[in-house]
Amino acid sequence: MTVTATTLRPIAGLGFDNSYARLGEPFGIRVSPTPLPDPVLVHFNADAAALIDLDPAEATRPEFLRHASGTEPIPGSDPVAMLYAGHQFGTFVPQLGDGRAILLGEVVNARGQRWDLHLKGSGPTPFSRGFDGRSVLRSAIREYLCGEALHALGIPTTRALCIVGSTEPVRRETVETAASIIRMAPTHVRIGSFEVFASRGQEDALRTLADYTIELHFPELIGLEDRYARMLETVSRRTASLMAQWQVVGFTHGVMNTDNFSITGLTIDYGPYAFMEAFEGTFIPNHSDPEGRYAYSQQPAIGQWNVSALAQALLPLMPREQAVAAFDTYVPAWEVAYARGMRNKLGLESAQPGDDQLLDELLILMHAARADWTTSWRALGGITLDRDSRAFASQFADRPGCDAWLARYRTRLRTERSDDNDRRIRMDAVNPRYVLRTWMAHEAVTAAQQGDFSIIDRLLQLLRHPFDEQPGNDAWATTAPSWAGSIELSCSS
Repeated sequence: MTVTATTLRPIAGLGFDNSYARLGEPFGIRVSPTPLPDPVLVHFNADAAALIDLDPAEATRPEFLRHASGTEPIPGSDPVAMLYAGHQFGTFVPQLGDGRAILLGEVVNARGQRWDLHLKGSGPTPFSRGFDGRSVLRSAIREYLCGEALHALGIPTTRALCIVGSTEPVRRETVETAASIIRMAPTHVRIGSFEVFASRGQEDALRTLADYTIELHFPELIGLEDRYARMLETVSRRTASLMAQWQVVGFTHGVMNTDNFSITGLTIDYGPYAFMEAFEGTFIPNHSDPEGRYAYSQQPAIGQWNVSALAQALLPLMPREQAVAAFDTYVPAWEVAYARGMRNKLGLESAQPGDDQLLDELLILMHAARADWTTSWRALGGITLDRDSRAFASQFADRPGCDAWLARYRTRLRTERSDDNDRRIRMDAVNPRYVLRTWMAHEAVTAAQQGDFSIIDRLLQLLRHPFDEQPGNDAWATTAPSWAGSIELSCSS
């Protein structure tokens, strides 16, 4: 169904169905947001608004800002801070919960799709553990931009409706200003949501949450005797697929705690993430992760580790052999998704013996040269069966090694009678020209902190078409400038 002007709704007329809030305690605690003082609308996402049939004209009305800043409740909403636990950097924390966010409510659009409205930066809740419960403008902008960037790349992710800024001072590494973001997802239930009840031995609550999740997000499993095992298998496969998609585009999440992993396989809880520039398997975006637990190369294994934590939590609901069989689907699903993704990046239409070695040899060359991940793959599409790409070769100091690999690559292309033009079109459709590099987000943040929100809009327009050649935007497709070396990302990001 196409959303038309007749289906658009004001924010006071959204179709709320607050199923999670109706679960009551112990799944969450009803709490109202703490209003942001002196709120200002930093940006409004009309694309996200369309997902809930929200009239984009609402962004110009004073009442929208009052609702988005937490000053006034949205009619029909039922705010609740969600309870969960989680493994943080491998250590189990028995109670976490929404310490700086609130589930405002769940909107059902005209197509029957359910979207959580989750206000991040909403002030303290009973789960804040003494902290202020605020987000800062810097982190709000980074999450807002990256959600849209990953969505445009075809990677499952939360979205965001808007950013609201404020003059309220907030201390992180330095004093910054507070901000909030209304993020959107079909659900904000996460692996840690199950871990908390398993750790407490609350099997009834564990079963209630599992049945609730199945009813709303895995309805094909309703009534099946082995529905919990099948849910676990679905989560396992989706998580494996998500990890493969991250690896393929060079995205590194930075804080892959189980409380930051969605039960539906979405990218969630953006913090010190980064799109890798110079290829390095041990790339770590998070200054707070010196041991590299969540390094780029570790992401597939950590995804598997997190699924194992979910399997452990769900054991009271199924025989162990069912849990093991569901968990064991992770590695095959990962291998298939990753091989397919990298084969597409190489422009190969079929799988053949030796493809893994061909890929590994390229990655070794890229690692030795610290070749730019995005630029190198994009430039590879310019290779033809009888002509090199200067843009590709320029990434490598080892030209003999590069030339030798290209000779093997061309031989492989000829085995499937690859057509240069067709292959270029296919490769350009999976190897982006533009990604959200850390320095780009930093420029948007720096300008916004001075009251200039225009770069946010420019980047959104750019990143919504990451595979297109966009004349005049070449500067956004380059590696980090020298000044960007001083940028540090941490868990406060």
